[in-house]
Amino acid sequence: MSSKILDFKNIKGDFTGGLVAGVVALPLALAFGVQSGMGATAGLYGAIMVGIFAALFGGTQTQASGPTGPMTVVAAALVTGAIGITGSIESAMGIILLSFLLGGVLQIVFGLINIAGYVKYFPYSVVSGFMSGVGLIIIILQLFPFAGLDSAKSTVAVIQDFPRIFKELNIYSLALGFLTILIYYLFPLVTKAIPSPLVALIATSIVAYFLGWDVPIIGEIPSGIPSLQIGTMLSNIPPESYTLILEYAAVFAVLGSIDSLLTSVIADNMTKTKHNSNRELIGQGIGNMLAAIFGGIPGAGATKGTVVNINAGGTTRISGIIHGLFLLAVLLGLGSLAAYIPLSVLAGLLIPIGFKIIDTKGLKHLLRVPKADAVVLILVLLVTTFGSLIQAVGIGVALACILFMKKASDLGEKGIVIETVENLEDEKPWQDELPFYNKYKDKILIKHLKGPLFFGYTAHLKNQITSIDSKIKALIIRMDEVPLIDQSGLYALEDIVFDLKQRDVQVLFINLQEQPMDKLRSIDIIPDLVAETHIFETIKDAFDSLKLTIEK
Repeated sequence: MSSKILDFKNIKGDFTGGLVAGVVALPLALAFGVQSGMGATAGLYGAIMVGIFAALFGGTQTQASGPTGPMTVVAAALVTGAIGITGSIESAMGIILLSFLLGGVLQIVFGLINIAGYVKYFPYSVVSGFMSGVGLIIIILQLFPFAGLDSAKSTVAVIQDFPRIFKELNIYSLALGFLTILIYYLFPLVTKAIPSPLVALIATSIVAYFLGWDVPIIGEIPSGIPSLQIGTMLSNIPPESYTLILEYAAVFAVLGSIDSLLTSVIADNMTKTKHNSNRELIGQGIGNMLAAIFGGIPGAGATKGTVVNINAGGTTRISGIIHGLFLLAVLLGLGSLAAYIPLSVLAGLLIPIGFKIIDTKGLKHLLRVPKADAVVLILVLLVTTFGSLIQAVGIGVALACILFMKKASDLGEKGIVIETVENLEDEKPWQDELPFYNKYKDKILIKHLKGPLFFGYTAHLKNQITSIDSKIKALIIRMDEVPLIDQSGLYALEDIVFDLKQRDVQVLFINLQEQPMDKLRSIDIIPDLVAETHIFETIKDAFDSLKLTIEK
């Protein structure tokens, strides 16, 4: 990574990557703005500010940031709560924007005090349940706009009001919504050179305009540079809203950090680089503060935008800045045209996004992962979808910790000592490994796991193993002292094995205990990723097998 703030050596690739990422972000920024309840303009303002400044100050060279599904759902919940206190969106703007601003401030604080080191301890079941709940919220809240109708602001109210769709639906809106979804999914079969969301947005809007269909549209979008909203944030803040502001600021900071860092890991895997987590949080915080100051919704690292940026040639933070500048150019030049976009088209773009956010992998394995993890996942999903997003995360983390303490207590009663995972460089071979290890230590790596493999250890383990030397040809994982494994542990092992398999590194398991063996088989890590022939009861059997391949 270059020490320069801006590196112009790959300006052509960065320009192309940023431009493509901006094209992808445009329709989603408009859609997320409408979803938030603040209007398409707020989505565009947020995408511009977070896109430019998170790229400039962040710690991931190829990150494309902007409004995301999870952040928008929380913003929509805040808007509803603030309106409940003040009575209207206009009088609630001070509460809303101050919450966004404080969320950005907290992210900067997180970066300064290295809170990124603790984000990895969130259990998979909690993150999965929350994200799946967010996906369901997006889908449910877009059902009425998809049919051309005004929607209630909560999932429960939408379900209760659902029969109205069949009585009052706008057939033209419904047709445009279905056409949008068809283009979204089918156009990539024709070409992936042009992002399908943009094609769907333009094509369906043109159809509606020239056929003269009477459908709800976005309406007027102000052109020009957005005005500062500092005065709004400093006035009309009723005392009863202070708790709401602090709660949502904390949720924005935590969720935005998790969302961004997950995307940073994806970018690392694609570019074979290493992001700076603390700097990334600082950059995201600055971007979200400026988004609030100019009246935009908060954002985070956007996975889709980041992936297309990298695939189109982006390699430095210039690409992320160009992605934001493109959106600014659209605002300055084409804002008036965006006013004619039908709301059902935006709903047609958001519904597929909702389905993508749902963690189908976690849901598919519900009956196969440990029951405690499944219970936490379902509970968090239900509370997120039909209750409070803030309570969902709190309940999930608390329950996951309680259940783990119960497991640890049970194991302690059986005399099993729970130890931390050692550093690979400090790990010493056991006596029964010495002859083989001394001969082949440049080609093999032996990892001893001790105690339960649970959500508290998985990130550390993944960081150790995925950074092993390129000369290593085989990894032996000794599971003699691993009595149980939770959902986070299962998926961590799956990621580790998959990554090593891509690098032609063999993975062998030694002496798997009953519960870990059952769980690894239940989600097909065995035999899909680790063949039955690579499962051994003793280290000697593993060494005998490896001699046949390593000595070739």
